[in-house]
Amino acid sequence: MSDPTVVFVAGIGNSDAHHWQRLWHARLPGSVWVEHRSWADPVRDEWVGDLEETVHGIDGPAFLVAHSLGCTLVLQWAAEHVGDGVVGALLVAPPDVHGPAFPERAVGFDRPVLSWLPFPSVVVVSDDDPYGTPAHADELAGRLGAELVNVGSGGHLNASSGLGDWPTGWAVLQRLRSAGRLRSRSPR
Repeated sequence: MSDPTVVFVAGIGNSDAHHWQRLWHARLPGSVWVEHRSWADPVRDEWVGDLEETVHGIDGPAFLVAHSLGCTLVLQWAAEHVGDGVVGALLVAPPDVHGPAFPERAVGFDRPVLSWLPFPSVVVVSDDDPYGTPAHADELAGRLGAELVNVGSGGHLNASSGLGDWPTGWAVLQRLRSAGRLRSRSPR
């Protein structure tokens, strides 16, 4: 099996040059970025189509690295596409789509698809994320069959959190990619 192509799936507003996703993208030759027509006013079906187009444009396996609304996008895409060559996912700071801070301008994302993912995954959460509590992340990880990693205080784990290259998250990514966890597995 060839090394999977890392696919970055950003959230609403996209990830700027100081966001760990952009810094990692620069560190990982051959990685790709899912682009959307509108980053400010996301529409679920359009974003799912963009992710599908990106994944199918890759020759070989893909590994998804999602942040915020990108996590919700991955879940909704996976429910419709049964993994389609994806061998793993890192889901960082998944928002609670029914929480008080979830952006109303994110059309169609408020009907989450919460089912066992067909690929290994890790959900990363902080203790003080304004968009999703640790309890929400714990429930989400359980429903997805994902490992949960709590990194302590870190806000929304974005550029505003001052994470820079985010060594803690990079270590989680490298562990997931190298620990042989990228093979399919059965539900617990």
